[in-house]
Amino acid sequence: MGEADRPGERSRPLYHRVLLKLSGDAFAPPESGYGISTDRAAHLARQLAEVVDLGVETAIVVGGGNIFRGRQAPGIDRARADYMGMLATVMNALALQDALEKIHVTTRVQTAIQMAQIAEPYLPLRAIRHLEKGRVVIFAAGIGAPYFSTDTTAAQRALEIKAEAILKGTKVDGVYDADPHVRPDARRFEEIQYIDVLREGYQVMDATAISLCMENNLPIIVFDLGREGNIRRALSGEPVGTLVHGGAS
Repeated sequence: MGEADRPGERSRPLYHRVLLKLSGDAFAPPESGYGISTDRAAHLARQLAEVVDLGVETAIVVGGGNIFRGRQAPGIDRARADYMGMLATVMNALALQDALEKIHVTTRVQTAIQMAQIAEPYLPLRAIRHLEKGRVVIFAAGIGAPYFSTDTTAAQRALEIKAEAILKGTKVDGVYDADPHVRPDARRFEEIQYIDVLREGYQVMDATAISLCMENNLPIIVFDLGREGNIRRALSGEPVGTLVHGGAS
């Protein structure tokens, strides 16, 4: 890496405080799609270290689908299955915390379900204080109640900590009008409005999360998480994905 390419010397980021939404798939070994890959966690940690070097206050909401998906657990009571899924998100949060601390990025995990021996309880003001001190804060255990997705958790937590944008890391480089893995002619949007996402049912975040963002004019940047450096590029304003917003100037 040359002198001009060091993260601290790049252009100023667009946002001062953001929330990154990660699905459980971001932690899974690519060959199986199940469990936690330390290599994948390290990949995420390297990208997040670049963001910290930019001076961006960073919070993260993690999913748990690589370990357990509550809504896809036949024979188990839905509420109980959702709580099991929340516990899976805690495992991912601890794996990411471990990867970040190994590269000297100070990290705190906060959970919506109290488990004092391994994480702090979720307290918005404490989370904000950690962010102001330059610590990465990982929110786990969803919203702490069943029937709510981690997408909805991401929108709510972002609003509570006064984040300026949500970054949604996915397997594709933005929002398309069809699945680009199935339809090679699918069209990618550089920008799209919340109402169009809801009307057309595009797979960005669930309807509750999109509605929360729309009501509070909280922008969402959807981008390809797999490419090294894309989190930093998205924050620097490079066109690496799709901006979901309200359309107002």
